[in-house]
Amino acid sequence: MPIRLPPDLMVSVSGFRGRVGAGVTPELFAGLAAAYGSFLQAEGYGNHVVIGRDSRTSGPMLARAAVAGLLSVGCRVTELGIVPTPTLMLAVRDTGAAGGLGVTASHNPAEWNALKFAVKGGTFLPPDRMERFQALVRGEDPGRAPWDRIATPTRDDSWPQRHLERILDLPFLNLDRIRAGRIPVALDCVNGAGGVIMPELLARLGCEVHGTGLEPDGRFPRDPEPTAANLSGLGDLVTASRARIGLAVDPDADRLSLVDERGRALGEDLTLALAADVVLARRPGAVVTNLSTSRVLDDVAAKHGCRVIRAPVGEINVVVRMMAEEAVVGGEGNGGVIVPALHNTRDAPVGAALLLQYLADEPGVPLSERIARLPSYKIVKEKVSFPRDRLDDAYAALVRDLPPGDSDGSDGLRLEWPAEASWLHVRPSGTEPVVRLIAEAREPASARALVDGARGTLQTVAGA
Repeated sequence: MPIRLPPDLMVSVSGFRGRVGAGVTPELFAGLAAAYGSFLQAEGYGNHVVIGRDSRTSGPMLARAAVAGLLSVGCRVTELGIVPTPTLMLAVRDTGAAGGLGVTASHNPAEWNALKFAVKGGTFLPPDRMERFQALVRGEDPGRAPWDRIATPTRDDSWPQRHLERILDLPFLNLDRIRAGRIPVALDCVNGAGGVIMPELLARLGCEVHGTGLEPDGRFPRDPEPTAANLSGLGDLVTASRARIGLAVDPDADRLSLVDERGRALGEDLTLALAADVVLARRPGAVVTNLSTSRVLDDVAAKHGCRVIRAPVGEINVVVRMMAEEAVVGGEGNGGVIVPALHNTRDAPVGAALLLQYLADEPGVPLSERIARLPSYKIVKEKVSFPRDRLDDAYAALVRDLPPGDSDGSDGLRLEWPAEASWLHVRPSGTEPVVRLIAEAREPASARALVDGARGTLQTVAGA
């Protein structure tokens, strides 16, 4: 029988996610994993699958279900336990596995969980293959392995340490310079998977670590998305410990947010810009990011004589474009840093190492002072409920209601006004049942006006 997908399950290029006990059940994860194992074998990639999870309390239950599904179709399974998503992706690449499964809902609240799909080489399932996989999921039940072809899963706990060593080997890092600064750092892992690598990474870089939420038990003490609004506690820890920087990761440690030495949350958008500054100073080249990322990245790239190329939102969309452009750095404005010299996936630990190099490059200069040298923009982000079947009407209304600008329809609608250094992006979320409104301008009031105007247009369309 085909898998019956719950109506409230979020299905996108980012995987399948929903609330545990409602849309998300062990039966669903076992079925999806069986379908994926069958899919990998049918496409000729082999039957070895690596699986890891974040620290959510539903993780053991759902990971075991996924393992059972994989074994049932004849896969060989290597379990990593609690690991950051970038650690899982590194393991998929370096073991030569046919693919991988991540049991993680990333930044979503604790009642959510999800299944993410990696392919050989350590990237997420590209959009065209995701379409084929979804068709398989909605088709017939995959064939099951006979009793004498069911393997015993193996366990490998070495990958956080291997990940750490790969980061320390990067040519962009001057380890002696970083360690000489004995940089005091405040760290918030929100009791997620970052706790298995971030404290040791910082210690290996000679940092004086002041931590909170380091125990990976899945009991998130705050909203786990590392937005500026959720980092007041980290700001307090920064000022109390006299740290030079605060670092916050999401539950699967693929996103990194920053707090300056005054305890001021900087938002996620500066993470990629500052990390790119370190990389481009040492290896100039193309930069790729998504359509919702701050233009401060363009300013940093221009300083090094480099160009920024934009792709639709979604890590795999950025990665595919990075590989095509042979980019040296890229990522997303949500705090996701991708360094191909390490691997092609968002990686908060590598972002943290690059930020420490950023501080070490000017050891006597506070982070706030260095950021003050950059052009200043205000970015406003909101989520609104809106019927997705009316989005085309909404995009047409926005084009009609707003001043003429450069238009990009590859991912929702993005309108840009270069002369005013402002833009608006309206798109359906791939991880939540909402529509995202994102605007940026030099002045806060201008960015706010763009979001408010877009919200008003959507309300008018929805009510028509």
